[in-house]
Amino acid sequence: MSSIAFANSPTLHTDGDVAQALPAVPAIGILVPEFPSQTHVFFWREVVALRSAGASIDLISTRKPPDDACRHDFAQEARSQSHYIWPPRVGSTTRLLASPRNLARGLAYVRSLDESSVKQKARVTALLSSAVDLVTFCQDRNVRHIHCHSFADAAHVCAVAHLFGGPTYSLTLHGDLPVYGTDHRRKLEHCTAVGCDGPHLVPQLESLGYPTERVLPNWMGVDTSRFAPSDHDSEEGCLRVITVARLNINKGHRFALRAMKRLVEAGRDIRYTLVGDGKIRDELRQEIRRLDLTDRVVLTGALGEDDVRRELLANDVFCLPSVGLGEAGPISVMEAMACGLPVIASRIGATPQMIRDGETGFLCHQQDVDGLAEAFDQLATDPARSQSMGRAARAYAVDNFDSRRTSLRLFAHIRRWTPETFRA
Repeated sequence: MSSIAFANSPTLHTDGDVAQALPAVPAIGILVPEFPSQTHVFFWREVVALRSAGASIDLISTRKPPDDACRHDFAQEARSQSHYIWPPRVGSTTRLLASPRNLARGLAYVRSLDESSVKQKARVTALLSSAVDLVTFCQDRNVRHIHCHSFADAAHVCAVAHLFGGPTYSLTLHGDLPVYGTDHRRKLEHCTAVGCDGPHLVPQLESLGYPTERVLPNWMGVDTSRFAPSDHDSEEGCLRVITVARLNINKGHRFALRAMKRLVEAGRDIRYTLVGDGKIRDELRQEIRRLDLTDRVVLTGALGEDDVRRELLANDVFCLPSVGLGEAGPISVMEAMACGLPVIASRIGATPQMIRDGETGFLCHQQDVDGLAEAFDQLATDPARSQSMGRAARAYAVDNFDSRRTSLRLFAHIRRWTPETFRA
């Protein structure tokens, strides 16, 4: 592996972790791959929060997703505002070939990816023109810094664009590093600052030699004024459980269904709503029939933000029994807590830092059907405790997960470590 030295960290001391408003700064680019998609509601919240604080934000994405990839109300506005760098604009490849220096830099970058396969290197080579497109767009729009919400190929594009004379850049890590490919050191070599969804990811960045002081453990966040409790009629003797997540094998729906079956067999009245869509929808339907839970389980499909909120408020408990890699600080958990629901979740990613076991919800081991069943049973048999947990969850969400605070905290951190770029 080649030896890479990270850029020197400036000495800058700043009191407080949250700016109340952003000072006048150059335009900031926010890059989100395939934006907007169904799980991208937070990124729009971040844009809204930063613009409300006075920042000039340009939206950038890799490629345009299908029109039906996002059911949220902001989708059309987000698509119309986003600049897509793939396929690159006409002339980007010509400009790359016309600049021997940049072409040489780009190819040298690809050759240095000693953890990547030939196929992966070919992908990055194909993205060199996208890096030129990104530089051109940023010059046209006076974007002097890009924050990229990805550690995958989009991070390579930002790194190469910087080598081509483009803007400074920062990154956010949204899950375990192995999910995002290889050669992360190269992506980080000139990266000015990093955010990560939860403190559990900090050691992964430290293992790459990235300066710890430039890593900010943070949360993606939720609009706690919009996601807030409301009175609803609880059905006495019935526990209503909801999961909001992609229908993906790693979300662990099957373990919650099996736990639910145990309670039904013990005489408990429990109902389960699954919000989301995905490739295991048919398999889940089969599992529901096999467990004889058809009359107790509802699959809503993917819903827009307002409908998600209504579904949360119509239920008593939120469950996220995820397994494996990839989970970080789940937005769905934050939304549920903000709505005043106790949360039952597996210990995965940052859930141990988000949920106070026994106070705002319950934590179980992954694939722990017994643990899930016990947690369901405790809340089903003690409604007063469930309500108390819900109030504590709401208070914790307001203090820790509000998207206005988390967004400003991230960009205060970026500004702290990129002082030349952000000097008005």
